[in-house]
Amino acid sequence: SAGPPEIDNQKQNAEHRADQHRIICRPRRHTIQKNEYRILLVLLRSRGQVVSRERLMEQLWKSDSFVDENTLTVNVNRLRRKLASAGLDGFITTKFGVGYLID
Repeated sequence: SAGPPEIDNQKQNAEHRADQHRIICRPRRHTIQKNEYRILLVLLRSRGQVVSRERLMEQLWKSDSFVDENTLTVNVNRLRRKLASAGLDGFITTKFGVGYLID
């Protein structure tokens, strides 16, 4: 495996650490929850492409149990707040009716 994709935001001097579920924007570290981290990885691996809500839900909750779509919205919003506090405001874009995107 090539390892997790990079945030690659030189302006913000940002990186993420898969083993620690952290976003590091020097000099601060920001811990994110497991599902927030998984959302970030799926979006980074598909950088420049819109990822549907359905695909994100499949990637996060790989089970037959019902998961309310609001759960995904809550996780994405928490991740966005943490990214914004790390200096990465607007890093995740919503494509209404389609899904999410990292350019």
